[in-house]
Amino acid sequence: MAVSAEFNERTWRGWMTFVAEASELLAGTLDPNGILALTAQMIVPRVATWCAAYTEDGERPVYVWHTDEDLADALTERLVQEGAPPEGPPQPWIEEIACTVPLIARGRRLGAIAVGRPDRFPIDYYELAEELARRSALALDNARLYGLQKATSLALQRSLLPRDPLPQPPWVEFAVSYHPAGEGAEVGGDFYDVFEVPPGPDGVARWRFAIGDVCGTGPEAAAVTGLARHALRILGGEGMALADVMERLNRLIIDEGDRGRLLTLLHGEIAETGDLSMICAGHPLPLILSTDATIEEGTHPQPLLGVLDEVTFTASHRKLLPGQVLLAVTDGVTERRCGERMLGDGTGLEKVLASCAGLNAGAIAAAVERAVQDFSPEPGQDDVAIVVLRATG
Repeated sequence: MAVSAEFNERTWRGWMTFVAEASELLAGTLDPNGILALTAQMIVPRVATWCAAYTEDGERPVYVWHTDEDLADALTERLVQEGAPPEGPPQPWIEEIACTVPLIARGRRLGAIAVGRPDRFPIDYYELAEELARRSALALDNARLYGLQKATSLALQRSLLPRDPLPQPPWVEFAVSYHPAGEGAEVGGDFYDVFEVPPGPDGVARWRFAIGDVCGTGPEAAAVTGLARHALRILGGEGMALADVMERLNRLIIDEGDRGRLLTLLHGEIAETGDLSMICAGHPLPLILSTDATIEEGTHPQPLLGVLDEVTFTASHRKLLPGQVLLAVTDGVTERRCGERMLGDGTGLEKVLASCAGLNAGAIAAAVERAVQDFSPEPGQDDVAIVVLRATG
C-alpha cells in the first residue's frame, strides 16, 4: 500500500496495525454474511462515512453501514434506485464522493464494497479500502471453499450410513446414535448398519447388524468404510455365513494395499427365533443386559481386519431372550476421557447399561449417549456410534 506525504510514520504504523487486526477478524469467521458485515463495520467510520456490501449478483446491497444509523435505510433505498457508485478511484456520485471496490480472490469476483464520504476522499483512504477488500475477498473465498468441502463431507457421510428410520421387525427393536467428532468438514471413521438378509434353510427371518471403526479419518477412511458397508450387505445378501463374510472382507481390505486401513468391526445376525450370532474383530466387546439388570459380555475378541493375510473367524452363538438387550459401541464411548479416567474403565459402561433395565432400545441409546456427554465437560475427540438391539419375543 503506497503512502502519501500526508502520512507520517506513526500514522502508517497505525494503518498497518489496523490492517493486521482486520485480517485476524476476517479469518476468524467462515460465515460469508458475517465477513461482509465485518468489512463494512471496519471501513466505517475509519475510512468512509458509509459502506455497502454486495454479493456476486450485485443487484442490491446485502449489508449497509452508516455512521448515522438513522440514515442507513435512506441510503439503502438510494443505492437500490441509483445502483452502486462506479468502480475506480473516488469520484462525485450524487451528493457524495464515492467508489466501488470489487471483491476478487483467486481470479473470481465474489462481490463488491461501495464506500462514500461527503467530502474529499484521500487517495490513501481509497488504497486502504482496496487493501481491506482484498483481505475480505480472500476470507470470503475461504468460507466458500470450506462450505463446499463441508457439504461434500456431509453428503459422503450420509451415503455411508443407512437411511432413517431404521427397520423395525416385530420381534426386535433396533436403535442407534451417531455423532462425528468433527464439525462436519471431515468424514469420520465410525459406521453402523442394519439390514435384512435372506431367510435360512428353516425359513426363519434374519437381520444383520454391524458397527465398525476405521483407523483414521478423511477420504481414505471413507473409502474403507464404504467398502466394508457395501461388502457386508452384498455378501450377506448372498447368504454367506458371518465367518466367511469377515474373512472375505479382511482380504478385500488387505488387497487395497496402501489405501487400506485397519478396521475394528462387530458383525452379527439376529433371527426371529432370538438366535444371535456375532463376531467381534478387534472391536469393543458387546454387552448383554438381562431383565434382572445383570450384565455379561456378548462374545469373545478376535483379530481386527486389515492386518493378517490369513485369518480364520469363528462366530459365537447364543439366544437373545425377550427383554434382553445387546449394546454395541465404538471406542468413542469406551475411551471417553475425563482426566486420567475413561468411561470404559472397570465396569463404567456396565453400570450405565445396568441402570437402563426395563427401558426400550431408543431410550437405552439415548441414556448411553447422555452418559458419554456427561462424563466429561470437554468435547469428545472421537466419533461416537451406539447400536442397541432389544428382543421383544
